Amino acid sequence: MLSQQWLRPLRGLFRSSLRSSCGASERVAQWPLLGATFSTGPSTPFNKTEFRKPDPSKPRLVLAYSGGLDTSTQLSYLVNEKGFEVCAYIADMGQDETLNPKDVEEICAKAETSGAYAFYCEDVRREFVTDFVFPTIRASVLYEGRYLMGTSVARPMIGKRQMEVVAEEGAQYVSHGSTGKGNDQVRFEMCYYSIDPQVECVTLWRDPVYLDKFKGRLDLIDYATKMNIPVGATKKHSYSEDENLMHISYESGELEDPAYPGNGEEYPGLVLKKKTRDINDCPDTPARLTIDFERGDPTRVYNWDDGTTVTDPLELYLYLNEIGGVHGVGRIDIVENRFVGMKSRGCYETPGGTILYHAHLDLETLTMDREVMRIRDSLSLKFAELVYNGYWYSPEMEFVRNSLDYAQRTVTGSVDIQLHKANVINRGRSSPLHSLYNQDLVSMDMEGGFDATQSTGFIKTLSTRIKANK
Repeated sequence: MLSQQWLRPLRGLFRSSLRSSCGASERVAQWPLLGATFSTGPSTPFNKTEFRKPDPSKPRLVLAYSGGLDTSTQLSYLVNEKGFEVCAYIADMGQDETLNPKDVEEICAKAETSGAYAFYCEDVRREFVTDFVFPTIRASVLYEGRYLMGTSVARPMIGKRQMEVVAEEGAQYVSHGSTGKGNDQVRFEMCYYSIDPQVECVTLWRDPVYLDKFKGRLDLIDYATKMNIPVGATKKHSYSEDENLMHISYESGELEDPAYPGNGEEYPGLVLKKKTRDINDCPDTPARLTIDFERGDPTRVYNWDDGTTVTDPLELYLYLNEIGGVHGVGRIDIVENRFVGMKSRGCYETPGGTILYHAHLDLETLTMDREVMRIRDSLSLKFAELVYNGYWYSPEMEFVRNSLDYAQRTVTGSVDIQLHKANVINRGRSSPLHSLYNQDLVSMDMEGGFDATQSTGFIKTLSTRIKANK
């Protein structure tokens, strides 16, 4: 069962003393609530490129970096205007920018040109799937009944690894490129402070001086040109994308009009076209899959059409993304309520997550007690609220996750589905060990041990309140 046990020693890491003069220092942390000592360190080895040694007289800062115009300009500004030694960090979450090693090299080179002393590109895809995506699937969660929260779930993963880089670099400051109007600023900073309450976050999009200097994209381009930072061609469309292996989101620009494109126009650019096909372009023949689950986690996918079997968690999710995308699964266009108090419009493609959500929920109906499911439903709503609002690392989230995972003890079995024209169609489900379905009991062809005559008294008792209101 996943919990915040890893978080406790990581918090302590920032309170610990460095007991070695070399970069790879051993740290011993004391978690005050447990009184136990843990050996701490990163979850996986770092992938670091060092351009130069940082100036020891300047404060160090780790910036969540994308290589785009915004964060490249911010990196240069932090170095040249704010006096920081900046380490650029990008999380490889399966987005387009990190798929090609040559593209990563270009991002790395841009970080150096922008003034960074070091660059980290951290492959967190597997951890993202097993420790963040799968818990969300186990929780059977949809934000406001529709959104699988691919962006919300990604932020605590990015922030966690960023704070591990902060510890590795001995940095005192951290930064991100999120705007002052969105949810991500909250998600990142709540993550930072939950891991190290003493870290300081420098947020330029809330800095009055920075906001006065950079009023729009042209100001950013002018500054980047002045600082010799490579600037790509101006985008044809003004919408923004945020991608990871769980999903891709599109918002802003033309999409800020909630009525656009309606039935008279088409979506701009590649909106709802990068991970999934339009329903008109989907195959006429459905894909037939069986998905196995163990305690709520998907463990195997079998394709009846070509015999493909996938069991590795990361490869399983990527495979469902691929085949789900071919069949147009997981596209939504919604208006949602931001945590900061405004409504926003977003378009999302989440093929693999949508398949797993429907298959997992179908198995739960077979293996989970009715009253447990009702309580689970209420906790799922709370889980969605906490994740969306940035409270992945919080006491209440630990309680909710443990409660939800407890309910998953019996969610083991198989689900047969078909993917056809953007639909996930349930075709059957089985659980030899945990099924609560009694075919004899529910059959209309046999009594099966159920005395129908007792239903009369049952109905009379239930109707007492209804009769009293007449």
